[in-house]
Amino acid sequence: MPYTQHTSESVSDGHPDKIADQISDAVLDAVLSQDPLGRVACEVLVKERMVVISGEVSADATIDYMKIVCQVLTGVYGKPCHPEDIELMLHVGQQSKEIAHGVDQHESLGAGDQGMMYGYACDETPAYMPMPIYLSHQLMRAHKKLRQTDPRILADAKSQVTVSYEGGVPSGIKSVVLSTQHQADMPLEEVRSFIQSSLIDLVIPKALVNKDTVYFVNPSGTFIRGGPSADCGLTGRKLMVDTYGGFALHGGGAFSGKDSTKVDRTAAYMARYVAKHVVAAGVAKQCELCLAYAIGVEHPVMVALDTFGTNTIPEDKILRMVRTVFDFSPKGMIDALQLQTPRFLPTAAFGHFGREGDAFSWERLDRLDDLHGFED
Repeated sequence: MPYTQHTSESVSDGHPDKIADQISDAVLDAVLSQDPLGRVACEVLVKERMVVISGEVSADATIDYMKIVCQVLTGVYGKPCHPEDIELMLHVGQQSKEIAHGVDQHESLGAGDQGMMYGYACDETPAYMPMPIYLSHQLMRAHKKLRQTDPRILADAKSQVTVSYEGGVPSGIKSVVLSTQHQADMPLEEVRSFIQSSLIDLVIPKALVNKDTVYFVNPSGTFIRGGPSADCGLTGRKLMVDTYGGFALHGGGAFSGKDSTKVDRTAAYMARYVAKHVVAAGVAKQCELCLAYAIGVEHPVMVALDTFGTNTIPEDKILRMVRTVFDFSPKGMIDALQLQTPRFLPTAAFGHFGREGDAFSWERLDRLDDLHGFED
């Protein structure tokens, strides 16, 4: 395989788009805590003090939207947010009867929309994630910890890592970019040296750093004004950050604010779950799984798999294994991944995949014995 490079980015939980994602998923969790069968499609826009919440919620639940917004903002900024600080606009209706009929007409539930969803896994990191997005997320998680101990570092930030590959294996770090909001009284050169020594140098593996590695810290200069004050935030606008950093194909559907009948989210989680099992089982070093659905239909219209030539057994056998072991109906996926319980707010920042913790049920490797025991 020829020498190649790949770049992926991540953003902090204080990035305006991620604030919108977190509010959307906090609304979903609030609904599911009262009605596990609730239907939610929640979109959020944030700009300065204004928060617009729109979409559809059909559930036996009473939702305090202002409380949710304040809780999310308090969590992001580490200081209390009060209702008088927010200009809240609500435009929330009920789920369309036609969509509800399509979903509910089958015992196993029909898909809540058409489309194709992709899941991916590879063996180049312990999290079965590509190295560039893995390191970019690590930088942003470390950034959150750093700003919790040093008030000079503020909530809005971005990272970007370019990794060089030889023979399909990470061989070095070409560049690291990290831009962080900071207090006005912190000089730019101090920001740069502090972030380099207290964050980047602690996260980027020394074995991948070489004399040609280049670092860019706040390359555009000072970054004092950030978050929704500087930019508008919108739910679902960071698809590559949420998934695989551009390594895998993407069907175009966002995740946050959508309940589990929406295959945009559920099938993407299931595809990751299955792809990770394929790689962990040792039958391929990379796996991309595609699921495609028709609205109102309970089984996928397509299940396709690509191991990019890294498979150790025939791809058609891997596909038969996958289709035999896993249930790709909406109900089957919901039951397998327990997606009708509140678990979604933690997914709304730092990526939906390659994560640890009980919330991330699609990261479990609990069906390996079934794959190993498969008989053709």
